[in-house]
Amino acid sequence: MSDRHVIIGAGPVGRAAADALIARGAQVVLASRSGKGPDVDGATRAAADANSADSLATLAEGAAAIYNCLNPLEYWKWPELWPPMAAALLAAAERSGAVLVTAGNLYPYGPVDGPMVEGMPDAAPGSKAQVRAKMTTDAFALHNAGKIRAVEVRGSDYMGAGPGQYAHIPRAIEAAVAGKTARVIGSSDLPHTWTDVRDMGRALATVAGEESAWGRVWHAPSNEPRTQRQAIEDVCRTVGKQPGAIKSMPRLMLTLVSPFVPVVRELKETAYQVERPYVMDSSAITKAYGLEPTPWDEVCRRTAP
Repeated sequence: MSDRHVIIGAGPVGRAAADALIARGAQVVLASRSGKGPDVDGATRAAADANSADSLATLAEGAAAIYNCLNPLEYWKWPELWPPMAAALLAAAERSGAVLVTAGNLYPYGPVDGPMVEGMPDAAPGSKAQVRAKMTTDAFALHNAGKIRAVEVRGSDYMGAGPGQYAHIPRAIEAAVAGKTARVIGSSDLPHTWTDVRDMGRALATVAGEESAWGRVWHAPSNEPRTQRQAIEDVCRTVGKQPGAIKSMPRLMLTLVSPFVPVVRELKETAYQVERPYVMDSSAITKAYGLEPTPWDEVCRRTAP
């Protein structure tokens, strides 16, 4: 059986999945639009057009799995950008026979009461959530029809090394470590699940090779919830720093800048994620495959600048 794996999307999640696969001796192709980016020891870089089924199917030929680790940062364009990429990935999986492994998120669930668990309905009303939910529905419809093999892993907001400026804690931590005021979006004092990007990569690599995992959604192993304030304080503590003040961005500020900053404007749709408890239960993947989250202190050390 082939142990060649093709990862589409060379951002933090794609690189984390590559690292996990390479660690077990797999052959990894890490594909992006340009074929360039930070080196990942043991991975072969490739250029690919994520909108082209032909391009993706050619790369996936003979592969054990093809991974959707794409994440268009232009959130306001998701209804336009995602459908052709999702269709190309489905076609590539069907033509090649590779397992389609999708790095998903929690958007499709929408606001819920209590912890999010696998099997909850994808009932969110927002456009971004509906795009992601349709991708899941379409993939599993083909899986159930026997045309492809598909599996999805969902994670919460990322911590660890590399998530970048749009991740809640990494975005605020530089100011906090410097003793300056750290501004968070939404409440600083509500429980929130954080997923180490490396744990997301390990989960993707694991379910790709487990036939018993296919045909459903899994949650990436994640630590017990911490508030935004606690997470920032914990990151600072691991590097021996005393954080400055931790304050929420005033709603008026977000309202004033939203007409001019598309990313901020899109936050209205997902405001519930930081204005009410946002907790994900990841016990299923731990029970099924023994995947434990990275110890919290290590997650925090890796998040520090």
